[in-house]
Amino acid sequence: MKLAGIVLIVLGALALAYQGIRYTTQEKLIDIGSLHVTTTEKKTIPLPPIVGGVAIVAGIALILAERRKK
Repeated sequence: MKLAGIVLIVLGALALAYQGIRYTTQEKLIDIGSLHVTTTEKKTIPLPPIVGGVAIVAGIALILAERRKK
């Protein structure tokens, strides 16, 4: 449980820092013989700050629950 708590805290901090997941896609527009035209598009999946906050709080709760168990 302690490891899961630490992972949640790290992921929550990253979610707060980057506020989204960014990725790039490539798509073929034209592919005729030796003529190849592609386009690159950058996309973002936004993550609201509440997601990062909830992950951090859940991670802290898991760590505290593990301490109380001992």
